[in-house]
Amino acid sequence: MSHDRRLRATFDSVASRYEQARPDYPAELYSDLLALTGVEPPARLLEVGCGPGKATLPLARRGFHITAIELGDALAAEARRRLAEFPGVSVITSSFEDWSPPASARFDVVYAATAWKWVDPEVRYAQAAALLPQGGHLAVWNAEHAFPADFDPFFTEIQQVYDELGEGDGSPWPPPRPEEQPDPFAAEFEASGHFAVAGTRRYLWARRYTVEQYIALLNTFSGHIAMEPATRDHLYREIRRRLAARPDGRLTRHWSSVLTVGRRL
Repeated sequence: MSHDRRLRATFDSVASRYEQARPDYPAELYSDLLALTGVEPPARLLEVGCGPGKATLPLARRGFHITAIELGDALAAEARRRLAEFPGVSVITSSFEDWSPPASARFDVVYAATAWKWVDPEVRYAQAAALLPQGGHLAVWNAEHAFPADFDPFFTEIQQVYDELGEGDGSPWPPPRPEEQPDPFAAEFEASGHFAVAGTRRYLWARRYTVEQYIALLNTFSGHIAMEPATRDHLYREIRRRLAARPDGRLTRHWSSVLTVGRRL
């Protein structure tokens, strides 16, 4: 099992905190998703890696029938609790790779929100294609830390701490601006032989965080969950020290999402 495959299981340990700490996806993302796929309620959707239902709930509220697959027991339970009022939504505890759908199972859209990178790249496109009719759609998107021209200088300061702790990835600093980043999945869609890219959209937004809110967010990231406790404690002390020196004690973190929609060949 690869390092990534091990890390994907860490999220279940923070199931109760994930929903509150992670940002919501932009409302326009869902509007673009429906426009690019052409689906309307009560179409059948399959969500891969639903977590606590962060991207499930907005689509359930629109009236879609959704089957949601979630690897973690605690995350799946949290999703069921949050989606209980929607009889057209079911949550199945399984990895996507190991899930055995009914022979007749077909969906209009398969989608994954900040989860597709955790699915085995050797099987994910073929498995999604097998659940879609010709012309059906696969949609994936993410939520990543973004560094526009005016990003908060706090992150340059704290990156030095990550590097000193051996937790940096060695990439040049600062990272490329959002508009300079390639679509993370478009080339994979095309190379899979199962999908042609039907459209991509990029979103950028910012949120202000107190130190407690920011540390709560970090505690939902696989790398921080898996970090050695002494290393993590040192990092968090440095974050607290630096933010305590600011008049309002807050930082601004920018987020970027890229929506990639593919049409099944």
